[in-house]
Amino acid sequence: MPVKKRDILLDTAERLFYVEGFHATGIDRVVAEAGVARMTLYNHFPSKEALIEAVLARRHERYRDQLRRAIDEAAPGEAVRALAAAHCRWLVTTSNRGCIVVKAIGEFEQHLPAIAEQGRGFKRDMLAVIGEALSRDGLADDTTIAERVLLVFDGADALVPVLGAPTVTEHLQALIATVVAPPKEAQA
Repeated sequence: MPVKKRDILLDTAERLFYVEGFHATGIDRVVAEAGVARMTLYNHFPSKEALIEAVLARRHERYRDQLRRAIDEAAPGEAVRALAAAHCRWLVTTSNRGCIVVKAIGEFEQHLPAIAEQGRGFKRDMLAVIGEALSRDGLADDTTIAERVLLVFDGADALVPVLGAPTVTEHLQALIATVVAPPKEAQA
């Protein structure tokens, strides 16, 4: 099956936006690197903002689906660890320059708040996915614990460019166990 021009545009835009930034990457650059006519881009996306929203939505869907698959395939009591392992694989294979969603929130908060809100929505969605893993492991679907797991994941995203994926993923795996462990007084 031939690759559709829409997918080529999304792949190219995602790569360029992620590596070079949303504002630094112009439509002309996306069109040139995708090898399509400018009109082809506008036939699929009425504006650069629409292209950005589509890139973010598609990337988030891929990430979320990978995490949900890991949860579904996890052994009983291992869903959170499987979730963490899937996030580590994502850092190694796809997201070694930080979180594109956080980058979008930062770049668009002031002048295109709809894109920033889209990003915040993706983060809320991640809290729900983490809640699913907690529930599957028989842990309380506790908002605080889910937020702590997300904090560890996003902290790992931020530090991959600084510490490298091997170090970050090792630390992430070690931290997850402590984040979801019951408090010491509950263990007694």
